[in-house]
Amino acid sequence: MKYLEKIKNIAKENHIPIIKDDGCDFLIEFCKQQRPKKILEIGTAVGYSGSLMLLNCPDSKLTTIEINEQSFNVAKNTFLTLNLTDRVNQILGDAKSVIKDLNQKYDLIFLDGPKGQYIFYYDYLKKLLNSGGHIIADNVYFHGLVKGPEFVKHKLRTIVVNLRNFIQTIQNDNEVETQILDIGDGIAIIKKK
Repeated sequence: MKYLEKIKNIAKENHIPIIKDDGCDFLIEFCKQQRPKKILEIGTAVGYSGSLMLLNCPDSKLTTIEINEQSFNVAKNTFLTLNLTDRVNQILGDAKSVIKDLNQKYDLIFLDGPKGQYIFYYDYLKKLLNSGGHIIADNVYFHGLVKGPEFVKHKLRTIVVNLRNFIQTIQNDNEVETQILDIGDGIAIIKKK
């Protein structure tokens, strides 16, 4: 779609991180195969990945959370332009607080917010997931640093340590099946048993 290409370019020009092209291809195929009815997205950004999911799952509804008001408004326009507004519940706020108040269950949770927070979201998100549902966590390798040498610059150390803890937690959780794909910057697929 031309408009999605435009949104992708706006994100790139404004240094707003969105899903990489191969991750995007994976997400589209995943949505087509799984056909989730209710989707939760952590990190709306400009509405790119949310729109991709909705366009490839015509029966789905999306709840998406974004902390940045400017990105929230760009995403609002994206959903409006693509005629997706009636299928989207946009929430402006900090996902860490918002997810504690959500009370519906989801078939798919796309986790693409602040990487250092994944570990803190996990228990809440797992409770919001239907049995057989999936969490897809993007960028779990964080520019390759999570798989890299032990020493990480001080500025990035907390994010890397938290992502390593997140990966260890999901791999050791008996309530889920986990695989991590070398797509983009690492995509974790977590399926609730």
